[in-house]
Amino acid sequence: MKLVIVESPNKCHTISRYLGEGYQVLATVGHLRDLSTSGKGGFGVDINNDFKATYVISSSKRKTVNELKEAARKADDIYLATDPDREGEAIAWHLTQILGLDPKTTKRLEFHEITRVSINDAIKHPRVIDMNLVESQETRRIIDRIIGFRLSNIMQKKIKSPSAGRVQSATLELICDHDKEIEEFVPEPYWSLSIELKKNNAKISANFHSFSEFKKIENEDVNAEILKKLECGKAKVTNVKKSIRVVESKPAFTTSTLQQEAFNSYKFSTKKTSSLAQQLYEGVQIKGEHTGLITYIRTDSTYLSDTFVGRAEDFISKTFGPEYCGKRKVVAVAGAQNAHEAIRPTSNHVTPESIKGYLTPDQYKLYKLIYERALCSLMAPKKESVTQVTFDVDGVVFKTESASVVFDGYTRLSHEKQEEYNLPSLSVNEELIINKVNNEKKFTEAPASYTEAKIVKLMEEKKIGRPSTYASTIATLLKREYVVSKSGSINTTEQGKKTAIVLRKYFPTFVDVKYTAQMEETLDKIQEGETTKTKTLTDFYNGFMKVVESGEKKIYTDGDLYTGEMCPKCGAPLVYKKSKYGTFIGCSNFPTCSYRESEEDEENLTGEKCPVCGRPLVYRVGKRNKKFVACSGYPECNYIKKEETTTEVVKKCPECGGDLIVRGRGKKKFLGCSNYPKCHHIEKLDK
Repeated sequence: MKLVIVESPNKCHTISRYLGEGYQVLATVGHLRDLSTSGKGGFGVDINNDFKATYVISSSKRKTVNELKEAARKADDIYLATDPDREGEAIAWHLTQILGLDPKTTKRLEFHEITRVSINDAIKHPRVIDMNLVESQETRRIIDRIIGFRLSNIMQKKIKSPSAGRVQSATLELICDHDKEIEEFVPEPYWSLSIELKKNNAKISANFHSFSEFKKIENEDVNAEILKKLECGKAKVTNVKKSIRVVESKPAFTTSTLQQEAFNSYKFSTKKTSSLAQQLYEGVQIKGEHTGLITYIRTDSTYLSDTFVGRAEDFISKTFGPEYCGKRKVVAVAGAQNAHEAIRPTSNHVTPESIKGYLTPDQYKLYKLIYERALCSLMAPKKESVTQVTFDVDGVVFKTESASVVFDGYTRLSHEKQEEYNLPSLSVNEELIINKVNNEKKFTEAPASYTEAKIVKLMEEKKIGRPSTYASTIATLLKREYVVSKSGSINTTEQGKKTAIVLRKYFPTFVDVKYTAQMEETLDKIQEGETTKTKTLTDFYNGFMKVVESGEKKIYTDGDLYTGEMCPKCGAPLVYKKSKYGTFIGCSNFPTCSYRESEEDEENLTGEKCPVCGRPLVYRVGKRNKKFVACSGYPECNYIKKEETTTEVVKKCPECGGDLIVRGRGKKKFLGCSNYPKCHHIEKLDK
């Protein structure tokens, strides 16, 4: 029996079916090990021994590890088929350490789509683990651990911010800077101007282009001067220019561009897009067969394989005609892993409409985007006949344009909507009557708040993180409540602004966008064998610790916000505090005095006192919206009042005179005293 180990359990059945008998396919379900929290600073690395890492198996993965060990012990051969990226390579290496395999000889499978051809080709041509890729991932993990643990500890202690990190903090700074730009924006007046001309029954709208040295109308006197000139009532045609405009289609999707387009088209969050894309990659049931629909979803490359291009061109030619075949588009991106493909469909013939009934509505929308974008990128461009006309009104220049499609090209597939506007025949020196003047005073508007799509685009442009981290970084910022999302817009909270300001002031280097981008470039150099893990970590650690130790001494500590009331228990001031359970009011003399009251407890009081600590009892809501009564001092006091139930009295207790009632359940029912625990009298239940 041959053992194949993948990451996701959703792939197991499909890959097993493709490989046939003699293969067992099991999944790691993500990472199995992570850095321990031992050693200096809890970093899990030996700083003085070339940053040697100590790994521990995650408690939730012990059962999985035992199953993999048992299967590996029985296997004749083992193939590691984790995802084809930096994280996947690291998981494969961790598997060799867990299972006692030699990384230099263990067979590593690489495939970018879950299809029969791709899987069988990978089995025929296995490679070995790329240790440069593994060291690159390990370096990134150690750096993020050191920055995260050290800075997070300081931020929690000083300003009560839950965390800080290399990628998340750089991203937070981008959002915070933009929000500051919006807040400080001062509106400026300008005038919008257009004229409506008439020729026969046709109306022609032309927009202001220029007057003297003015390209915009930003002065009331200039606006008045222009309007005065328009009183002549005639516009002369000074230029008519006709041309053919070629509109190329866009390249196939990368992780970033897919997340952007899914948000712009359907308002899908980055997290939702990633989840849907993973489902399409791992496959869905189509006509009783589990089928992988798209290639690997974490990529920054627009490259398409020769095999796919050949099949696609044949499909385009037969479906639409040979004139619809275009040129391959590849946009070079610095640092992109161009050995990987763009996100594309695994089959040209599996059109979105043909499988719509097998997909959820959201899966269909995303698959349609991916399918059309990939095929359109290989189709001929759209061609438009464009007419541009320039008018002069006593020195004031206006322009208009019309466009009509002469060849639809890639839009034959994508069905892009375009409103055609045809101008009547016009000739130079021809004069037209000004039928109407549209003049309106407006004010410039502040930049729009960032959306998730815009943040992803900026992260890609500024090289913050990698395709696999875009969605998780935004999710972390939302979870930490550094930013909020409202109607698709992302804005920083007060805590987010405070965090960004403090990090920028005291630790500017290590949360800077440029530093984060440079670190990604260094990680790529480790991957390419141009530098080493030890050198990178040594340079980073020495510089980082100096800045952190200096900043920690200077940084201020947030004071508590006082309520204006005094503690009824000890007389010290009451303050607002925050915990993982929410905001509450507590004594400033904590831990000497443990008095606390929740802001929401006052209206939920039951009127009873806790029998354990004496605090008021309050109504709370638990799982399945079930209401119960508990102590207001939670979590210091865990008392929960038991529900009162009506029970039939069987007879009187012979010891204390109380009622004997049925207790227990099933075969273990018995008679017990209602005065328990004061009275422990019990009797067998007479059937």
